[in-house]
Amino acid sequence: MENKGPKTTELKSLQSKTNNTGADPKMTSVKKDNLCEHDVKKLENTCPQSYPRKSVETSTKHVNLPQTGNPCKWEAEGPCRDQPSDIEPVKGARSGDQFKNANIDQMHKTGKQVHRGSEENSDNWTHRKSSSGRSVKMANTKHPSKDTETEGKVTSCNLQQLKSCNPVHVVCVTSEQDEVDVVPESPLSDVCSDTCASDIGGPGKLNKYQSSSGDSHAFEKESEPESPMDVDNAKNSCQGSEADEETSPFLDEQEDVDTSKAASKSSRFQRGNADPELRRSPFSSKCCEGARYNFYFEGTDDSVKEDELHTKSYGISPALSSECKGAKHCGKKDSKITAHFTRIPRTEEKSRKEPCEFKHQRPGRKIPKYIPPSLPTNKKWFGTPIEEMRRMPMCGARLPHLRPSTNHTVTIRVDLLRAGEVPKPFPTHYKDLWDNKHVKMPCSEQNLYPVEDENGDRTAGSRFELIQTALLNKFTSSHDLKEAILRYNVAYAKKWDFTALTDFCDKVLEDAESQHLFQSILPDMVKLALCLPSICTQPIPLLKQKMNHSITMSQEQIASFLANAFFCTFPRRNAKMKSEYSSYPDINFNRLFEGRSPRKPEKLKTLFCYFRRVTEKKPTGLVTFTRQSLQDLPDWERSHKKLTRLHVTYEGTIESNGRGMLQVDFANRFVGGGVTGAGLVQEEIRFLINPELIVSRLITEVLDHNECLIITGTEQYSEYTGYAETYRWARSHEDDTPRDEWQRCCTEIVAIDAFHFRRFLDQFVPEKIRRELNKAYCGFARPAVPPQHLSAIATGNWGCGAFGGDSRLKALIQILAAAEAGRDVVYFTFGDAELMRDIYSMHTFLTEKGQTVGDVYRLLLRYYNEECRSCSTPGPDVKLYPFIYNTLESYADSTDEDEKGLCFDD
Repeated sequence: MENKGPKTTELKSLQSKTNNTGADPKMTSVKKDNLCEHDVKKLENTCPQSYPRKSVETSTKHVNLPQTGNPCKWEAEGPCRDQPSDIEPVKGARSGDQFKNANIDQMHKTGKQVHRGSEENSDNWTHRKSSSGRSVKMANTKHPSKDTETEGKVTSCNLQQLKSCNPVHVVCVTSEQDEVDVVPESPLSDVCSDTCASDIGGPGKLNKYQSSSGDSHAFEKESEPESPMDVDNAKNSCQGSEADEETSPFLDEQEDVDTSKAASKSSRFQRGNADPELRRSPFSSKCCEGARYNFYFEGTDDSVKEDELHTKSYGISPALSSECKGAKHCGKKDSKITAHFTRIPRTEEKSRKEPCEFKHQRPGRKIPKYIPPSLPTNKKWFGTPIEEMRRMPMCGARLPHLRPSTNHTVTIRVDLLRAGEVPKPFPTHYKDLWDNKHVKMPCSEQNLYPVEDENGDRTAGSRFELIQTALLNKFTSSHDLKEAILRYNVAYAKKWDFTALTDFCDKVLEDAESQHLFQSILPDMVKLALCLPSICTQPIPLLKQKMNHSITMSQEQIASFLANAFFCTFPRRNAKMKSEYSSYPDINFNRLFEGRSPRKPEKLKTLFCYFRRVTEKKPTGLVTFTRQSLQDLPDWERSHKKLTRLHVTYEGTIESNGRGMLQVDFANRFVGGGVTGAGLVQEEIRFLINPELIVSRLITEVLDHNECLIITGTEQYSEYTGYAETYRWARSHEDDTPRDEWQRCCTEIVAIDAFHFRRFLDQFVPEKIRRELNKAYCGFARPAVPPQHLSAIATGNWGCGAFGGDSRLKALIQILAAAEAGRDVVYFTFGDAELMRDIYSMHTFLTEKGQTVGDVYRLLLRYYNEECRSCSTPGPDVKLYPFIYNTLESYADSTDEDEKGLCFDD
């Protein structure tokens, strides 16, 4: 009661400050940042003194009241939901460019929590609003206004929230996005056609998404894990792509614990499925932005610090403010792949953003004091300039003469290999092998099918003859194509669904495009598929586990394989469980034709673009598929290798900016992930724009822990925009990548699969760290190639999506594996500028301290023993990078100046 007077005075002071802010619409974002930073520092200094543990508990009890809801009633407020606004977006505290590629997956999750809290307590809000007698202003999207009006309303709204001690109120402010009408290119033609430029949702057509480089639709929902096969627990397989940004069970579990830890039982948010309509609302990201401004004002006065503690007791982390800084960009069209990769676990985010959060500290615990030097916030990259990194073919050694061997299958005439000429197949005549070591070909004489004769007796006939008969019939509609495919797949006539293919042909394509598809492209694809016996004359070995083997084939042969995959002609590859190919990915495209997913039309556009290109002009290059299985793995603890050079940036993509480098595919154990299904993230997108990668699914058995797949020479045929739900085929791409002596494009892609962690702490277990190090090393190492001839590695947040990896740990693991393999690293953080600075600071710190790979590995082991082994919370109190900084600094202070390196006894 003694502090009541001062708090009232401070609240009035805050009201005065807030009103001044609303009256000055030209207040820059820099001022707001300074204000926020100033108050955060005040909070850091004040919290431990003013709010001991006992007072925090009292504060939590004090807040245990009916939870107030969101003044924006999503269901009732029609103008707020449906009508676009002319209001300009509220200016953020940081520039738009800096968050252009920011991750938005967590924004939807956070927004969903706010909606849920708002809806559950809307009645309480109404009652509290009427009883308090205070009116809460809301930015109404129905009436166009200027920036002054918008900021004034936001300020007013936040002031009222502070008066009523309401922890989070979301202000709905939307903006009408500019749209540029550009006639998109057709995947079925090189010429832009006006008929392709119909509006989205036009009459009689499915969504005709604009493929221009303008804005993209909001990321409406998180993608569902898609797999080439259903999840087989017996094989511990998770059949979506590693980079898939779906909702992870690990993340859900982590958020549950965080919420229960911070909230009282009566005021904790209840987790449940949000209304799909609300998740698709264009206001979701804007509401996050409104919450961000609310947090800014909450931090402007000491009297509000208690409210911030109340906010935590409701289970709402102030980390929402930092997450929502980039939220306004999640509503932009054509969001890049860079917009969705980074998913920072909630416990880590809270640790970095909430320095004043009260946590149980072990007795005698030293708080890390070392802070790395601050870095400029306006730089887009750090480290070695990317121009100085080694690329192929400039850095590569001269290739030996191409010839077949016991560990290298070559399916063309090497003596007739000429630049610009279609390679000739070897041998001249078709040779068939029908066994468990080779691909069972559709044209094999052993590919038999039960047929009925004139008397009704069933006999075994040639399935390939039936395929020829079915496909040589003229196609005039999608129904004809469906009937043709089912003629030689009778067992699946009632199981396979062709809805996506039918809708694409009948509702997505314009009449002229559909006519061109059925009259030109599909007949050419049929010819390409049926020419398999004359194009692919040699048995293709399967790349089984524990094999070190390479297969080099021509791009024309690959095109014939893919045409057969499209028409679902490969035998024995459709059964799901306990079949001879159950340890191989899908290859037939039947799952691509099913369902009504909006992803399917865009995937079909991308693939038809490829088929049109290769049927109009035969490709002339070669592609090599290499399965690498390493038995001699490094002794990480005793490694004396020094760290190599690093270039880290938050802009760009692996395929565009990593040309000539070893490009990492964040793969699934079943390579390709959900490319033939509904999956559409990093791995699937790469397999779509470089469709020759899909043939790896025909020959590659599921990867083991010490194995990887290296594909050299694939060509890019398409360009795209967006990612997952926002993915759009954009245009045809002419790949001008130089070729090597074997006529392969100098594009080397390595598929390495990260481990799937369902608990955040599991990845710090020494066995799991060694597994990830060995997997990355297997992908990066080339034992027979000198380091000076190895290109840099172009990689990013490997395994940090649905597979639950910590981006900072994974970056360190890849840096160590690259150093052991003798390669430099070009790291793309995919829009996360903070992660970029953290990785660079850590790499610089370790390099300046002279740390070796073994030194850093022992630090990781020590971190597990001291911080993770006995941790009872979802995440440790001290994060990995602060632990490394503090440990090395403490060690340096306790040793002689001439002692170098680091040795720990674990």
